Amino acid sequence: MEESEPLLPGRSENRRANGHCRWSLRTPNMDPRVVEDLRRRLKYFFMNPCQKYKARGRKPWKLMLQIFKIALITAQLVSFGLSNEMMVTFKDDNLMAFRHLFLKGYKDRNLGGHVLHTKTDVFEHIDYIINRYINLQNLTVGNLAYEKIDGEYTPLLVCQEFYRNSNIDPGNETFYIDPHVETECISIYPVLSLDNGSLAAPLNFSLDFRRLLSVNVYFTLKTINLQTVRHHELPDCYVFHVVITFDNHAHSGNIKVAVGNDVTINECRDWNVEGTSGKNDYLLLFFDSVVILACFTSLILCIRSVVNGIQLQFEFNTFFHAYYNKIVTMSDRLEFVNGWYILIIVSDTLTIVGSTLKIGIQTKFMTSYDECSILLGTATMMVWVGVIRYLGFFKKYNILILTLRAAFPNVIRFCCCAAMIYLGYCFCGWIVLGPYHDKFRTFDKVTECLFSLINGDDMYATFLKMPDNGYMVWLFSRLYLYSFISLFIYMVLSLFIALITDTYETIKVPTCMLRSNDPNLIFKLSQHHQQEKVPVSQLQAFIAECRDEPESGRYQTDEEPLSSCLLSCFCCGCRKKI
Repeated sequence: MEESEPLLPGRSENRRANGHCRWSLRTPNMDPRVVEDLRRRLKYFFMNPCQKYKARGRKPWKLMLQIFKIALITAQLVSFGLSNEMMVTFKDDNLMAFRHLFLKGYKDRNLGGHVLHTKTDVFEHIDYIINRYINLQNLTVGNLAYEKIDGEYTPLLVCQEFYRNSNIDPGNETFYIDPHVETECISIYPVLSLDNGSLAAPLNFSLDFRRLLSVNVYFTLKTINLQTVRHHELPDCYVFHVVITFDNHAHSGNIKVAVGNDVTINECRDWNVEGTSGKNDYLLLFFDSVVILACFTSLILCIRSVVNGIQLQFEFNTFFHAYYNKIVTMSDRLEFVNGWYILIIVSDTLTIVGSTLKIGIQTKFMTSYDECSILLGTATMMVWVGVIRYLGFFKKYNILILTLRAAFPNVIRFCCCAAMIYLGYCFCGWIVLGPYHDKFRTFDKVTECLFSLINGDDMYATFLKMPDNGYMVWLFSRLYLYSFISLFIYMVLSLFIALITDTYETIKVPTCMLRSNDPNLIFKLSQHHQQEKVPVSQLQAFIAECRDEPESGRYQTDEEPLSSCLLSCFCCGCRKKI
């Protein structure tokens, strides 16, 4: 093919569409150097860092920065993960201690929760909580203390929520109820207690269980997490806002008792750890600053590469329209937007925000442990997924990326169809089996249960836990579970795997050609590959005509590309004619 010959036949006449520019140049007279220059620039753009180094001798600073950044982010995540683990463990241990301290007869194996059934049990438990709170300093083995505000202890609050008025008579099947909810509270201060650990006066607290909705006991305790000293970190001061709830909303004869807490983490006011200085904290802050600087540099470089790709895509689109009288397809345009760079940009942004939160946590300005862990964890996951890009530079390791890229459209279409069936089973199971089975009680539990069944997990237990007190529901549950398991495991899942396998077999043919040295095998595989009629895009066909190797020296130029100059002339001429 000559340089002036178009890839695809174009129209000889000039055209004007929707008021756009009317191209009047004659493409056969275009300078061949312009075409070759653009081909060479496009081929250089799609080279990997090693090929670019051979082509122009430029060191792959971006590649080295990404490898360095992987080590930094991983080390930062491990460091934060250890601190976060100690914090979460300390909170969970204290919550378990509160259950044992304030719930009468609590056992760790109470899988159904702590449940009360008589009025006497309720009053005894409330008295038990109050007395344990008053005598806390003599009972606990931990470093728990009462909260003080302006030199005064904060009280323990016992609050009951109840309907404003009601008259309920189940025997006559009549009732009158005012649904407005009222709240009454009493305060108990630790200083009001006697030396024997009991109240100075009996509580003036009565409960009308026919109207009662809940009883909530609120109190605040303080402690210090000393285990961080062993890891060369300054201890934090914790404030536990504890609430013990007696839930009677159902009025079913079962009052469920639960303990919850809301934790506030503060910097201790006055601390002194012998033999230590703030050197470790400053080193961590410096390390986090280096991570932010590295990610910011990577972010700038990747944004620049994306912008350069978009500019080159615009230039190629203009050239293709002018030279071949054709419009570049959307798939070819998307080739200029490197998805790996987008992944790195998102990862760098998450890392910068997460590192900033981490610095705030270390300096005790904030306690957003969960937000920070989500940001840093997601960023690290993306960074390690991006490692696949560098393995893709080697053709023998590129099979995973090629398979995922080729199978992705068909997989998405297949999943959309399968999701409709899956959601239908979810709604049906939630409505019909929810009242009878714990795994179908809520919609999110149904989705989790069915997804576990697809993977063959906990099948027998799901069948076994279905109660058989109603024949119709029991029969429906069997039909429901058998049909779902048969449909999704034997058909949907098998078809899903077949999609991936078929794509892999298609991709494996050219890979086998690269590995084999047998001419006959290569000839047979190439014939088979040609029979597949894999479409070649306009962009690939255009670049394939450039025969210059990276080592040829034809890519080393500092001059402005000829194609850019001529394309500017095209646009200027276009505007003049408009």
